[in-house]
Amino acid sequence: MRKSKLIQRTNCFGAFHQGQLVGAVTLIQETLQKLKHRANLTAMYVTPSARGEGAGQALMTKALSFAREWQDIEQIYLSVVTTNHSDKRLYRSVGFKSYAVEEKALKWTDTYTDEEKMVLFLS
Repeated sequence: MRKSKLIQRTNCFGAFHQGQLVGAVTLIQETLQKLKHRANLTAMYVTPSARGEGAGQALMTKALSFAREWQDIEQIYLSVVTTNHSDKRLYRSVGFKSYAVEEKALKWTDTYTDEEKMVLFLS
């Protein structure tokens, strides 16, 4: 049997203020043939001091612009904690739509957190 090589396209984007990293997000394209039209936004983080200053919006704008340059990406997915209203507002402002809620998606010690699943269709 022939081994196939999976090539994963991953790009990380950073937001900087006065030379200091204040935010980051990662865009990962799916590798399986039937899923290559999809990508996932993960690890979105903005430092508390940079929140509300446009760093998150800049990160999203850059990541989505980059995804649009990859002509085979048609859909972008992300997950956000259901109680994180500011992030959900940001994601909706750039076009993401909610399609599901995963109950008890995360667990830290004995506390569960639900996640909202969101998608943005580029075409």
